[in-house]
Amino acid sequence: MTSRITFEQHPHPSPRPSADRDAVLAAPGFGRHFTDHMVTIDWSTEHGWHNARVEPYAPFAMDPANMTLHYGQAIFEGLKAYAQPDRTAALFRPEANARRFQRSARRLAMPELPVETFIEACELLVRHDEAWVPHGAEQALYLRPFMFAAENTLGVRPAAAYRFMVIATPAGAYFSGGVNPVSVWVSEQYVRAAPGGTGAAKCAGNYAASLIAQAEAADHGCDQVVWLDARERRWIEEVGVMNLCFVYGSGGDATIVTPQLTDTLLAGVTRDSLLTIADELGYRTCETRISLQDWQSGCANGSISEVFACGTAAVITPVGQAKTSGAGWTVGDGRPGPVSLRLRDALLRRQTGLEADLHGWLHPCV
Repeated sequence: MTSRITFEQHPHPSPRPSADRDAVLAAPGFGRHFTDHMVTIDWSTEHGWHNARVEPYAPFAMDPANMTLHYGQAIFEGLKAYAQPDRTAALFRPEANARRFQRSARRLAMPELPVETFIEACELLVRHDEAWVPHGAEQALYLRPFMFAAENTLGVRPAAAYRFMVIATPAGAYFSGGVNPVSVWVSEQYVRAAPGGTGAAKCAGNYAASLIAQAEAADHGCDQVVWLDARERRWIEEVGVMNLCFVYGSGGDATIVTPQLTDTLLAGVTRDSLLTIADELGYRTCETRISLQDWQSGCANGSISEVFACGTAAVITPVGQAKTSGAGWTVGDGRPGPVSLRLRDALLRRQTGLEADLHGWLHPCV
């Protein structure tokens, strides 16, 4: 049983003037502007979790021998706080992110932050910076909890000290002019993760290794890259940094099919939420293996009517076109499909408190 950690709270002596903050919130974009505060907690083999504090957002010094810079012990999460109808803010499923953060830490031989401490850290940051929570349609405050090695040595081993932090940035609507489908490039040269690797962990190295394939997708005129399995280069895994779903059939008879989770796939919180909502809306759901040939032939014969990516940033991103080195095809009529849009709207309404929170997914920050 972990004893509760007490946070010291040091409010910013000169937070951003309201006029400047309002100008940012009018067009927040993503990841360009950060709120006034950050949360920091230290860990060491001697003291465990300690020195927890909310403090002004600021740069910090790092020793050139910091182990993160050399051996990459770094993990992170992404979640959002949404404005609610009563003008308060609520985190969406922070306990799911906290548990995944623990799994990532375990895989990278890092200490596991207690779930309740993770949630409290996020909640405290939202409380201090609640004025930064945007209230526009599909806008939210995006929180980035992360942890990295804090020991300075070149010895190749798990570090003896770590630092956990949370920062936040207001996030504008992902699709400012309506939901637009993306085109995807299926990478047959690069893989995101291999069995026994770190694919199920949300670690920094996974994203660094993905950038060359994303650049390859852009070179072929595509918005995102689709990953295949490492063994056979046959089975669909993820798209970019999101999970992928396929809609078989249409209307009330539609079935939502998504690749089953393995140690090479990240267990998306949005993916899990959408599968639950799909069941509630009367759709069948299935988690199984889907091959690249299944996708191509399913679009050709019409059995696959829609494909969408899902993740924290966009909730749902429809896929309109797919390309490989030797082929290209259109999903449905190339436009966002009704099942994808219905699921997207249903989840957004849960996140923003416009529909009943049937599963206790919202965590009020009051």
